[in-house]
Amino acid sequence: MHKRLYAILQYLIFLGLGIFLVWWSIHKLSESDYFEFINSLNQANYYLLIPVFFILLASHLSRAMRWKILMESMHYKPKLSNTFCAVMIGYLANFAFPRLGEVLKCTILGKYEKVPPDKLVGTILIERAVDLMSFFIIILISLLTQADVVGVYTKQFFEKYFLAKTTGTLAIQIALILLLILVIFFLVKIIFKRFHHIKMVLKIKNILKGIVLGLQSVKNLKNKRQFIFHSVFIWTCYMAGTYLGFHAIKETSVLPVLSTFPVLAFGSIATMITPGGIGLYPVFIMEAMTLYSIPESFGTASGWLQWSAQFFLILIVGFICLLVLPYLNKSKNEISQQHPS
Repeated sequence: MHKRLYAILQYLIFLGLGIFLVWWSIHKLSESDYFEFINSLNQANYYLLIPVFFILLASHLSRAMRWKILMESMHYKPKLSNTFCAVMIGYLANFAFPRLGEVLKCTILGKYEKVPPDKLVGTILIERAVDLMSFFIIILISLLTQADVVGVYTKQFFEKYFLAKTTGTLAIQIALILLLILVIFFLVKIIFKRFHHIKMVLKIKNILKGIVLGLQSVKNLKNKRQFIFHSVFIWTCYMAGTYLGFHAIKETSVLPVLSTFPVLAFGSIATMITPGGIGLYPVFIMEAMTLYSIPESFGTASGWLQWSAQFFLILIVGFICLLVLPYLNKSKNEISQQHPS
C-alpha cells in the first residue's frame, strides 16, 4: 500500500512539474512572442512530421535489435516482435510513471520469452551506459564543431558551477557520497557472508548475480559490429529527426546542419529530467536555438512540434504493441495453460 502511494505521489510530482513547465514556457512569452508562437504553429509544415515519425520508429526498432544482441550473448533468443513490443510498451509506461518502463519491459520478456528479468536488468544498465557515452560524444562533437557558439555558453556554465566559491563544498559532498557508497558495499558484503542461509538474503544475492551476469553479456558479444552499428544508427536517427524537424517551421529551417548536435544534446538532457521530456523538452530546445539567434517564440514552437512527434509515436505504437502482444504469443499462452508448471 505504501509503495503504491509513493508511486502515485512520485507520478503526481513529475506530472505537476511537467504541467508547470508547459505553462511557464508559454506564459513567459511576451504578447508579440506569443502571437509569433501561435502563428508559426499555424503555418508549420506538418507533413514533415510524417518522415520524422518513421525515422524515430526506425530508431526504436534498432534499439530492440541491439537489446536482442545483448540477450543472445547470454544464450537467450527472444523474438524481435516481442522485444520491439517490450521496448515500446516500456516507453509508454515511462509517461505514466518515471522509470517504470525499464522494469516493465524486463517483466514482459520474462513472461513471453522465459528470460529471467534479473538478468535483463544488467543488459538495461549496459544500454544506458552506451547511451550515456553516446550522449557525451554528441556533446564533444558540439564543442569541437560549434566552439564559437556553444563554447561561450559552456565556459559560462563551467565558471558558474565548477569555479565558484562553493567548489570546496561540492568536493566535500562528492567525497561523502563516495565514502557512503564504499560503506554500503562492505556492509552488503558482510551481510551476504554472515546471513547467506536466510532466504531473503539468498534471493537478493541471486538477483544481484543475475544483474552482474547481464552486465558481463557485453564481453560475450558475438555480433560486436552489429551492436556498434545499432548504437550509431539510433543516434543518427535522432539527429536526422531533429534536423528534419527544423524545417517544419520556416524561421528554424535556416539552422545549419551542425546545430543539430547541441540541440539534440539539450533535448536529451530534458528527457533525463522529466518523463519523456514533458514540458521541459520544448524549453531546452528553445534555449539551444537561442544560441543561434532564433527568437524564443519560434524555438519554443519547434520544440513543441518535435516533442509532439515523439509523444504521439510512443502513444500510438505503444498502445498497438500493448494490444497485439498477447495475440503474437497466443500459441505460447495456450501451451502454458495446457501444461502449467
